[in-house]
Amino acid sequence: MIPLKLDEVAELASGRLDRAPWADEVTGLQVDSRRIEEGDLFVAVGTGSDFVRHAFARGAAATLIPDDDFAALAALGGAVRGRSSARLVAITGSTGKTSTKDILAAMCRPQARTVAAEGGHNNEIGLPLTLTRIDPDTEVVVCEMGMRGLGQITELCAVAKPDVGVITSIGPVHLELLGTVENVARAKAEVVAALPPGGTAVVPDEPLLAPYLTRDDIEIRRFGPESVESFEETESGSRAVFSLDGQRLELEFPFTARHQAQNAAAALLAVQALGLPLPQRRVEVELSRWRGEESPLPGGGLLINDAYNANPTSMRAALEHLASHEGRKVAVLGEMAELGPTAPDYHREVGELIGKLGIDVVLGVGELARVYGGEWVAAADEAADRAPGLVKPGDVVLVKGSRAVGLEVVAEALTGVPA
Repeated sequence: MIPLKLDEVAELASGRLDRAPWADEVTGLQVDSRRIEEGDLFVAVGTGSDFVRHAFARGAAATLIPDDDFAALAALGGAVRGRSSARLVAITGSTGKTSTKDILAAMCRPQARTVAAEGGHNNEIGLPLTLTRIDPDTEVVVCEMGMRGLGQITELCAVAKPDVGVITSIGPVHLELLGTVENVARAKAEVVAALPPGGTAVVPDEPLLAPYLTRDDIEIRRFGPESVESFEETESGSRAVFSLDGQRLELEFPFTARHQAQNAAAALLAVQALGLPLPQRRVEVELSRWRGEESPLPGGGLLINDAYNANPTSMRAALEHLASHEGRKVAVLGEMAELGPTAPDYHREVGELIGKLGIDVVLGVGELARVYGGEWVAAADEAADRAPGLVKPGDVVLVKGSRAVGLEVVAEALTGVPA
């Protein structure tokens, strides 16, 4: 982290600031006292004030109990960002944000000193935590931006000040608040509006975005299904051939899901926008946990752990990936949250897709998941008890549902490995 003097911290963020006797600056920031290292500032968000003593015991230079959690973090993250000349990429979209972030960071790291958001750090807390990891020599920052309603990406961009904005996809998410997919596009397009003159927007071929791509002072780079000429599984993952702005590129990846190649196409365009050399041969990327993680099952078979979240678009992609495998196919699927009045229709569409794809065994989890067909349970703990009895040696098993369902416990029950 670019250091901040404690007097500056006091000016930036109102609240109770307690200092260690030896400290006059902070060299890191954490909101979890268990992650404190010597010289860090512990910002006690939520109930964090209970852990101030623990933070000092671990070597914190200071602790802050802010008057306003989000405002304090935004001010501190913005201050660090304002002192850095690093190029910043802001990634948003209905699906694929975190995976695209992971792929882009893996492409950048061999070429530039890179800071990337951890896991799904994409909100009013997660974004400042990413920004306060910027060091004096950082050259590239890869941020993820989520939203629940209109105006939220604008607020995040005001703190992060992106040079490149990436929209991965537009689909039916957060409809309880946004109402329509058209409003989803409007919300995601806020990242384009926030770009400075000379910035670059990387966007999908999506008609709903057209009204927001009229700026003539930024560059627009587009990707779509035609950006991936071919995709095939290999012994060590996959091989994809990309066609980007007339340039043909063949790369290998450790993942096997075809939809990840679309995320890689967006990442490649962002690499070009940053002015970095494109990767050659193989991209060694480790995707964030519970986002299509593949691991062997005891006794043979494969688990696809995609339990982090779900919406109609990502559910389709995951089921099609499951269907592409040889062998008996098992899907443990939770309901999809935040779809508003249209939720039953979207769940019925998933049930119809399951039938068309010929998935052998289905276990639905949650009231709306009854229409998936097959067996059904009310909650994740019941699914964790039921699923092992449904799986045979050699099966390919997909576990996927919205975050609120918590299906990682099913993956744990199947593998015996703690989630």
